[in-house]
Amino acid sequence: MLRYFTSILLLLVSSYMVAQEEAPKDEETPQGELIETARDSISKKDKYGLRFGIDLGRPVFTFLDEENYTGFEIVGDFRISKKLYIAAELGNEEHTIDDKQVNFTAKGSYIKLGVDYQLYNNWYGMDNMIYIGGRYSFSTFSQTLNSFSLIDRNQAVFEENTLSEPGTEFSGLNASWLELVFGAKVELFNNFYMGASVRISRLFTSTEPDSFANLWIPGFNKVTEDSSFGVGFNYTLSYRIPIFKKDR
Repeated sequence: MLRYFTSILLLLVSSYMVAQEEAPKDEETPQGELIETARDSISKKDKYGLRFGIDLGRPVFTFLDEENYTGFEIVGDFRISKKLYIAAELGNEEHTIDDKQVNFTAKGSYIKLGVDYQLYNNWYGMDNMIYIGGRYSFSTFSQTLNSFSLIDRNQAVFEENTLSEPGTEFSGLNASWLELVFGAKVELFNNFYMGASVRISRLFTSTEPDSFANLWIPGFNKVTEDSSFGVGFNYTLSYRIPIFKKDR
């Protein structure tokens, strides 16, 4: 997935180089006099509005692994200044995990709220982004214990007094975490954008079932015993509704 994210960044850099080559320049006569190239005297304006779309990765994963995973995510942002955007993601996921001693299904919804900061200076007529951002994320979910196995006759994976029957559902679980986001968005054509981002997450709170630890959380992805950090990706297609314009 990192390869596709890198490709989008390279596409954005290429568009920047093309814009540089097409920018008007002053010309010099044989006598050494400079002739100033005519430039557009109309004030340059940036578009502001609501941009919304979907994460393309989750439907693809649903199609490729339809027995163990289903999910979708809606993404959106709103520009509030030249460099700053309010951003959010809302999603739902269901994933069946077959670990060494336990098979379970996690399903639930999540929301991520935060901001993105534009690092890229567009030429006139361009509306691309290379950005850094942050999110506060919250997930509510349930875990269903499908099956478990004993290590041997005298040692169980779970303590005997907490052992649950297969099919037991643990509801009312929740988790919260922070995300550091690095991403890019490229305007394919007027108001349509293709994007990619990588997310480094830090889990802060997590309620767990009585019988086993959370190994996967909707929106956060895989949880490991020796670390509270996680990594995620998304690939988006979005459309912006232009509401108003401001002078650049």
